[in-house]
Order: sequence, then structure tokens, then C-alpha cells
Amino acid sequence: MENVMKNDIRIVEEPRKPLAMHPKKFAMWLFLASVLMLFAAFTSAYIVRQAEGDWVIFDLPVMFTFTTVAILASSIPVQWAYFAARKNQQNLVVALLGIGTVLGILFLAGQWQGWRQLVDNHIHLVGNPSGSFFYLITGLHGLHIISAVIYLIITLVRAHRGIIHSGNLAPLEMCVTYWHFLGGLWLYLFVFLLLNR
Repeated sequence: MENVMKNDIRIVEEPRKPLAMHPKKFAMWLFLASVLMLFAAFTSAYIVRQAEGDWVIFDLPVMFTFTTVAILASSIPVQWAYFAARKNQQNLVVALLGIGTVLGILFLAGQWQGWRQLVDNHIHLVGNPSGSFFYLITGLHGLHIISAVIYLIITLVRAHRGIIHSGNLAPLEMCVTYWHFLGGLWLYLFVFLLLNR
């Protein structure tokens, strides 16, 4: 009988909690992966087309250096806003998101000014493939920045209304992630365009 009881004793483990992610965060990560693949495809096509010849070499507008600094600097207040939200410092969150938004708008204005410098130097969207690729890549990134600035403004308004706080950080966390992603993506594109003229 003792042998039967010994054989019937089984070690039961606690069931493990499955790894879970907020559905909106998961959707955002899928979106970011698709954006990354899109820009990887464009930069690959850029290199392939450049190797075929008939490629006009031109200097990047000086303004793009300033916009790079602006987009990288904007990540500081946006990240700081997240830390402030964890401590329920609502006024600070609103102020920091406002600074990030202003820097994002300055980035867009600087990009536009850079495009105008290119047009003044006779580099156009239609004509040589080098100009076409340049406008396509920077313009597509600019559209994503416009969407991120709108997202920042919506998040800022929600923070002002008290909707974003230590108990509801997911919307701000997604906004911060998107903003950092686009800043990192621009840094990659800027270095890529600088090295592959």
C-alpha cells in the first residue's frame, strides 16, 4: 500500500502566467516593424539605383543638421514626461510634452526649409533619381513625424485633462515609443543619406 501511495504522489507546479502585452501596444509594435521594413526597402532600392549610374551628387542642406539636433533633443522632454507621469506630476507632464511638440514642429519646419534649399540648387522631385529618392525618403519620414506630432498633441490634451497618470501610462508609453522610434529612424536616414550621396 505504501508503494502505491508513493507512486501516486505527483508534484504539481503552479501554472505559469502567459506573457501578455496590451493589444494596442502589440499593434503599435507591428506598425513600427512595417515602417522599419518600408524604409529598409527604400534605402536598399536607393543603393541599387545609385549603382546603375546617372546619379547627381549633391550636398545635403545644412538645415538637416539642425533638424537632426532638434529631433534628437525632443526625445529628452518626451521621455522626461513619462517619468513625471509615473510620479503623477501632471503640470510637468503637460509642459514637457509641449516642449517635445514644439521641437517636433521645428523639425518639420526645418525639413521644409531644407527642401527649399534643394530646389534653389536645382534638385527636384522629378528629374534625376537621386533627387526623387531623397524627396521620397525624407518626405515619407516627414509624414510619420506629422502623425507623431498629432499623437503628441492628443496625448498632451489627455494629460492636461488628467487622463494620463501613474495608473494609466499605456497611452503615454506608446506615444513616447513612437517618438523615439522616429527620432532613431531619422538619425539612421540622415547618416545613410550623408554617406550615400
